[in-house]
Amino acid sequence: MAEGFARVYGSDVLIASSSGLAPTDILARETIECMREKGIDLTEHFPKRYDPHTSANYDVIINLSGYDLPGATIPPVLNWMVRDPIGQSEVVYRDSRDAIERHVMQLILQLRRESRTPERKSPIITR
Repeated sequence: MAEGFARVYGSDVLIASSSGLAPTDILARETIECMREKGIDLTEHFPKRYDPHTSANYDVIINLSGYDLPGATIPPVLNWMVRDPIGQSEVVYRDSRDAIERHVMQLILQLRRESRTPERKSPIITR
């Protein structure tokens, strides 16, 4: 969800990539459906595993998992506490989606304020 919002709303200030600590084989149907309600198509997205060895490629890591990330990370890690909706009701999916959207928009607004410098931010978002 976070990558979808970041790509749609913030492509002018960031390059988003997402991964998970324990990714599933497919994106949950409920995730696709609740994001479609926001006009964001995730049908081409697929779960990817977080690799701590690539963390040096990013300016910031957004951790949505609620767990410590494995291995050392070079960039700063922002921990966003958002309920994991997997296996929950549609209401929980929407609440989590909306919380993620608020966090992503706050990050984008912050990056836009900072974008007066030529540096472009590249966050990775983990679940």
